[in-house]
This record gives sequence, structure tokens and C-alpha cells, in this order.
Amino acid sequence: MAQKAAKKRHFLKIRGLRKRYMMTTVLIILLIVVVAVTAYSLSMRATVYMSLREGLHAKAKTATDFFANYITRTYAEYYDSAYMYIANFDDVNKLELQFINTSGRIELSSHSMTAGSMPGTQDITDALSTGRISPWDGYSDTTGEHIMSVSAPMTYSNGQIIGVMRYVTSLKPADKLVRTNVLVASAAGAVVMLIVVVISMVFLSSVVEPVREITAAAKQISGGSYGIQIGNRYRDEMGDMVKAINEMSLKISQSEKAQTEFISSVSHELRTPLTAITGWGETLIYNENLDEETKRGIGIILQEARRLTKMVEELLEFTRMQDGRFTLNAQPIDVTAELEDSIFAYRELLKQDDMSVEYEPSDEELPLINGDPARLRQVFYNIFDNAAKYARDGKRITVSARTDGENVFLTFRDYGPGIPEDELERVKLKFYKGSSKERGSGIGLAVCDEIIKYHGGDLTLSNAEGGGLLVTIRIPIEPTFE
Repeated sequence: MAQKAAKKRHFLKIRGLRKRYMMTTVLIILLIVVVAVTAYSLSMRATVYMSLREGLHAKAKTATDFFANYITRTYAEYYDSAYMYIANFDDVNKLELQFINTSGRIELSSHSMTAGSMPGTQDITDALSTGRISPWDGYSDTTGEHIMSVSAPMTYSNGQIIGVMRYVTSLKPADKLVRTNVLVASAAGAVVMLIVVVISMVFLSSVVEPVREITAAAKQISGGSYGIQIGNRYRDEMGDMVKAINEMSLKISQSEKAQTEFISSVSHELRTPLTAITGWGETLIYNENLDEETKRGIGIILQEARRLTKMVEELLEFTRMQDGRFTLNAQPIDVTAELEDSIFAYRELLKQDDMSVEYEPSDEELPLINGDPARLRQVFYNIFDNAAKYARDGKRITVSARTDGENVFLTFRDYGPGIPEDELERVKLKFYKGSSKERGSGIGLAVCDEIIKYHGGDLTLSNAEGGGLLVTIRIPIEPTFE
């Protein structure tokens, strides 16, 4: 259930490709739908209003033509005819019929409540001034109702305007019809957008999910998991990409395996002659018959042979880790005692480089941890060795230990130049030496990092405030060994 919920949350997240698609294609479709619904709504309103207007116009024209045939020259005759016409008006429930004098006042109305008032609307003014039938729609000053009216001039047989016949209708039913159609159109637009969004999300899922899977696999490969294969269930360009990545992963794995085998083979081959050189060098250097210059040369041979031997041991250690032969002899250990023994053993060597070690023990007793003492001392020695090599100008190293109840933290700080910020993330990678000109294999920190990971912890590097490199080792008190 948790996995399904997580997938659902991820599906609903709009970011990356989804965000770009939504901001382009879906947004454009939404704009088109909004424009279409708006255009339909305006068109619908215009059509309904035009139909009403034309109906009132036709009714007004028919009525005024009728009156023109029977009205001669007297206003009384006009008034009596208008009164009789209103009395026999059949559409009283749908329309209001008004007869308006030339002053704009309502003389007669099928709704008596408006008689005597002066509407003052533009249709009345235009009908009196132009002699043509004029429409108008707006809101009534007396009732506030949305209405439409058509005013037609009434004339004597000689063409003189005697008044205005005005038809008025409420636009409430028309507005209701328009609103209903707009709501239906909006609902249809919303359904269309919902279908577009759902189809888009399904389509994007078919693209984004494979990309996420391929990206995760690529990250694993870049992290060192060479040889992993992605399940290829695609028949399109995505399948071609998966195939290419799988081939790349396989070739990198083969290359890595060949490299590891080569390093292991060369390292083993180097051990025998180096052992012989070291052994004979140590034998010769104690020969009292040798002069000082010869002894000095043999000392240099021994020093370089030991350096090469250390590099060979690091390479062998590295190959054991790579091919899975690396193991820990875990046991409950006092990490404080191991750290102090390492400091004591290395302190004399550091004195040769005029460097001192300052130890700041924890205020409370550190608990026992499960670990391999030999491997941890290897890590401590390597850190001291790097400090002596890269930070000898700092003249000192400070070491401290503490616990938070769940983890033990060991910190080593030198006072050298530190590491450039752009190299900090890569300095633990195998064979990476960065901008340093010091000699070495470049895998010492990589081996240390792997040893600490095998203990379930982590080794982090950062530049300390005030200069120097800060190495922090975290080891859980109850680790899960890899």
C-alpha cells in the first residue's frame, strides 16, 4: 500500500518533463478551450438577443403599419385606437406594450404601473428623432430588471410623428437560457480538459517512468555498479537507448574486471622482487664495511622499496574489495584504545617531519563497537600518512573522539592547505589525485572509505574553518556489516 501511495504521489507531482508538457501543450489546449467556450458564450448571447430583437422589430413594424392606415389627423383618434389596441393585446403575459407621446412620457401601457413615467431610453429618443424603429437593451430604472425594448414611431398619414409604440420584454428567460448554455459549454470544456490531462499524464508516465528507471540505472553505473542490466520491454527509441546503456554497462564491467585482474596480477608479481630488495637492503645497510655514501644509497633504496611495497599492498587491498574477497574480522573493540595506539605508533614517525599530534579524548567513556581493529588502524594510519604528506607545513594534527549515543565520531584535522572545493567530492574516488603533485597511487582514501562503509559508517572530508582538512569518521555502535 505504501509503495502504491508513493507511486501515486509521484504520478501526481508535476515537475521535469511533466511540468514542461503541462506548461506548453496542455496550457495551449486549455487556452483554446477557454477561447472556444468564451466565443460560444458570446455568440449564443448575441444570437438569442438578435432573435428577440428581430421578433420585437417585426411585431412593432406590423403594428405601426396597421395604425398608419387608420389614423388621420386627430390625436383623439390616435389615443382611442391605442387604447383599444392595448385592451385587445394578447401577449400581455410576455410583453409590455407602451404608447409614448412626443415628450417621451408613457401615455398608455399594458402594465398600468408604468403609465405616466418617462423611461428616457435611447430607443425612444432615436425613434422620435430619426423616424426609424430603434432597439435597446439594459436595466429598467424602476424595477432594475434586465429588459429589451423596441420603439417604433407612430405617424399621421402625412408622415408627422405623433408618438411612439414601444414593446418591452424581460431578458430574464433569455439570460437564463444563455447561462444554461454557457454552463453546458463550460462543463463540456472541463470534460475535454480532464480527458486531455488524463491522456497526457498516462502518455507522460509511459515516457517519464522509463526515463526514471534508466536514470536510476545510469546513476548506479556511475556509482560503480558496473554490469547491471535494465529490463528492456520497449520497442521504440526508448528500447534503443536501454540497449545502448546495457551494452555500455557490460563493456565497462568487462573493462573494469580486466583492469582489476591486471592490477592484481602486477601487484602479486611486484611483491616477490620488492620483498627481496627490502630484505637484502636491510641486510646490507648493517654491514660495517660500507662507507657512508653507500649506506645512504642503500637507505634510499629501502625507503623507495617500502613506499612501493605500501602502494602494492593498497592495490591488492583494492582488488580484494573490487572482486568481493575483502572481509572483516569483526569483534567488540574499544575504538578509543585503537585510536590511541595508532596515535602513539605514528607520533614518532611524524616527529621526523616536525609534526605533532594533539589528542582530545571524549569527556565520556566511549562504548564498545563491533569492528575489525586491524582495518580501523589501517584507516587511521592512512589518514596520518596523508596529513604528513600533504599538510606537513601545518606542523600539527588534532584528533578528537565523541559519541551521540548511537554513533562514534572520530575527527582528524590538519593545518595544511586543505583541498580545493571542486575536488572535495571526487577525492575519495579510486586513482583520483586531483591537483596534488605528491607521489602516490590515489587509492588510499578510496580503500579507507570502503573499510568504513563495511563497518556501516561513513568517512567525510571538508575544509576546516581557518584552513586545513577535516576528516570525520562515523561508525555506528551497532553497525550492519556489508
